[in-house]
Amino acid sequence: MSEAAPESEPAPSLATTGLTKAFGGVTALDSATVTFHHGKVNALIGPNGSGKTTFFNCVTGMIRPDAGRTAYRGRDLTGRPPHRIARAGIGRSFQLCRVFPRMTVLDNLLAAVRPHGLAGQLARSGRREETERARDWLTRMGIEHLERAEAGRLSWGQQKLLELAGVLMSEPELILLDEPAGGVNPALVDRIGDLVRELNAEGRTFLIVEHNMDMVMSLSDHVVVFDRGRPIAQGPPQVIQSDERVLGAYLGI
Repeated sequence: MSEAAPESEPAPSLATTGLTKAFGGVTALDSATVTFHHGKVNALIGPNGSGKTTFFNCVTGMIRPDAGRTAYRGRDLTGRPPHRIARAGIGRSFQLCRVFPRMTVLDNLLAAVRPHGLAGQLARSGRREETERARDWLTRMGIEHLERAEAGRLSWGQQKLLELAGVLMSEPELILLDEPAGGVNPALVDRIGDLVRELNAEGRTFLIVEHNMDMVMSLSDHVVVFDRGRPIAQGPPQVIQSDERVLGAYLGI
């Protein structure tokens, strides 16, 4: 991996050692060893097919790696199921928004934290605090006026904001965002960027996969670049932008 200019080293947040995943004969992650910084806005970038989403899926328990370890603030999370990883303080969004299209916007947020089935129904009337918290997050997102609308009727950008609010309902310390600006109009891209800055200032750590380089470079404190399933460069945005290996990965030069 190429070395960037010296940085002060914040405490590690998420770290992987030798993380490996293959699908058939294709290696999506190739012994990826990387550390992201606690309390910072981290970015993971790379060309299509470089392993970014597979990395997210392995870290959050959506798929099991073939080899390697994952640790969050020193705690080994390797191979744990998604709900246990979420309880450890990690939340994530997806490239394609995961909302319940026929449920209201408010009920989408409540579903993120309430038990399902009969137990959830029995508990429903006694959870005013969760409803108030959900409304607070909708207000932070700027979509409080849509709380009674069906989620499937929202615009793509509004669904992105709803999904982020759903992630925040579980109060994660580390938030993984998979292409938050994908398919979103410029005004909402700016709004999402502002929200990331605000939430980071309040103490939340971010790891963002994104192809919008203007967003990445303006938001990030620390950038890691993947190519062919492993990190090839890391450092502050101003260093990454001029790294020859990064230019080669993206431009083939």
